[in-house]
Amino acid sequence: MTDRGGSSESVLTVVVAGVANLAIALAKVVAGVISGSAAMLSEGAHSIADTTTEVLLYTALRRGARPADVRHPFGYGKESYVWAFIAAVFTFVVGAGFSITHGVNTIRHGEHTGEFLVSYVVLAISFLIETVSLSRAVRQIRRQSRQRRISPARFLRNTADTTVKAVFLEDTAALVGISLAAAGLTLSHLTGTEFWDGLASIMIGLLLLVVATILARSNISLLVGRAVPPPMHDEIRRQLGTLPAVDRVETLLTMHLGPDDVMVAAKVDFRDETTGAEIEADAEEAERRLVARFPQIRYVFLDPTRSRRP
Repeated sequence: MTDRGGSSESVLTVVVAGVANLAIALAKVVAGVISGSAAMLSEGAHSIADTTTEVLLYTALRRGARPADVRHPFGYGKESYVWAFIAAVFTFVVGAGFSITHGVNTIRHGEHTGEFLVSYVVLAISFLIETVSLSRAVRQIRRQSRQRRISPARFLRNTADTTVKAVFLEDTAALVGISLAAAGLTLSHLTGTEFWDGLASIMIGLLLLVVATILARSNISLLVGRAVPPPMHDEIRRQLGTLPAVDRVETLLTMHLGPDDVMVAAKVDFRDETTGAEIEADAEEAERRLVARFPQIRYVFLDPTRSRRP
């Protein structure tokens, strides 16, 4: 009943990003050690954090995709948000913490070996690789936004698939971080002072703090039980309200159960003359309509109830 293509595509997006980040991390760390650049070492920590994050996101997708069982009748979708939250915390503590601390120490008493060329080469190659990884995430976002008939920006803002959001934000942050590192390295090269290199490292750390905070808040919201976006909520209510035997939709509740699973529960006032067979027919029609319009809807529960209107 749901579109599982998005999950398999998310797995490939995460794997591509993980392989790219691992190669980049090793190159940046080597370049950072050779050059003594704080910004390069911070970018190395950034890429190491991103690589670990991709491993955690892959775990999230795999464990969250397990089928429902007796103890977990609605499946394991929410477990994916637990692992994604851990990934965000890892980025916050390791990536941002190291970058800011190392940047401050470099400003206070840093030294540079003067080996700038290797850093420039690694940054240029890293930029190209990160661009390839980001383009993969962008293609997925555009495809899925077209399927749901919304803009890519709205899809990214509202999607319950926090893995593709994480890859997009991390790859974007990586490109910005590489640009900051290049700027700091160049200014230190030209001026002969380590201040700019250290400042770039601090700014990379602050950038990681922003990304980690956004992802952590998104996953916490989904773990608590986030409803669907208002436009989707309104369309579900409209679809239910146009069923032949429905007089009024009293209460409509929705919740994301996982990246591709949404539950819909509604208290519905059926017309007084409606028979049991007609209620059953409307319940089946409601599920058919809603799933056809929103493939991510997996469960639809209608509760016949008396109207609260006076």
